Amino acid sequence: MRVQNSATGDPSIAVGGRDAGTAGGTGHAGRNGTLLAGLGVIAFSLTFPATAWGLEGFGPWSLVSVRCVLAALLAGGALLALHAPVPERRHWAGLAVVAAGVVLGFPLLTTLALQTSTTSHAAVVVGLLPLTTAAFSALRTGARPSRAFWAAALAGAAVVIAFTVQQSGGAVSTGDMYLFGALLICAAGYTEGGRLAREMPGWRVIGWALVLCLPLAVPATVVALAIEPVHLTGHSVAGVLWVAAGSQFLGLVVWYRGMAEIGVARASQLQLAQPLLTLVWSVLLLGEHLPVAAPVAAVAVLVCIAVTQRSRTR
Repeated sequence: MRVQNSATGDPSIAVGGRDAGTAGGTGHAGRNGTLLAGLGVIAFSLTFPATAWGLEGFGPWSLVSVRCVLAALLAGGALLALHAPVPERRHWAGLAVVAAGVVLGFPLLTTLALQTSTTSHAAVVVGLLPLTTAAFSALRTGARPSRAFWAAALAGAAVVIAFTVQQSGGAVSTGDMYLFGALLICAAGYTEGGRLAREMPGWRVIGWALVLCLPLAVPATVVALAIEPVHLTGHSVAGVLWVAAGSQFLGLVVWYRGMAEIGVARASQLQLAQPLLTLVWSVLLLGEHLPVAAPVAAVAVLVCIAVTQRSRTR
């Protein structure tokens, strides 16, 4: 089974083997699972504000490469400590797709976008990611979603396109192009990760994908830090540490654990709040002015996502 994540750049691929609607969700285990999954959503919702903080002291290339190296070191340590088996040879091609889409592509493109776009703007655009992932998954697996699903998906896409054009003064900006590219490449990574998660736990999928990027990330970090000036501040250090440890590793750990305890369906409902949380953080942490269109568009996209979740597959 599989669930798609929203605008964070973090893959929410399936865990466990229980039915999404019947997984344990009552009593102490249910409360604990809800708390853990909620902590994961909060961690993911802070990704864009933390990236904006990181850009105060790092260039986009150095921020992404340092983020990747730190997260890979944490993931590698966890894999070693838990004696995780090395994936079979047939899994490495899929892990490379996950790495390209989730570990490298999405963080890089969204970081480049945030040089010119506000976090609130990016949160609305990337809020379309679950729908984009679902469409990729249908193409990859041969599933046939219902007409209601496709109608809701197209409506969500129309809302996001209208929002970006309105906010960009009648045209699509360079930052928007980066965000749309991030949607496509991350959706491909999520879809492949969902396929792999049927054969290994989800945290191992992202863990090995991170480790797979180390041979590229380490030299990239050295070059990027030599070329791009670095001005360490409290914000920039906190930002890079959060996107590495909080968003790309620890957030996934608590998210997967919580999802295993309460089931995919309940966890997905919690995740619907993620774009709106990012809008709140953009105001509280970054002092951004929130245009009226941002929360309106975000809510409209969330309604479309809720419809797709409830649409049956033919």
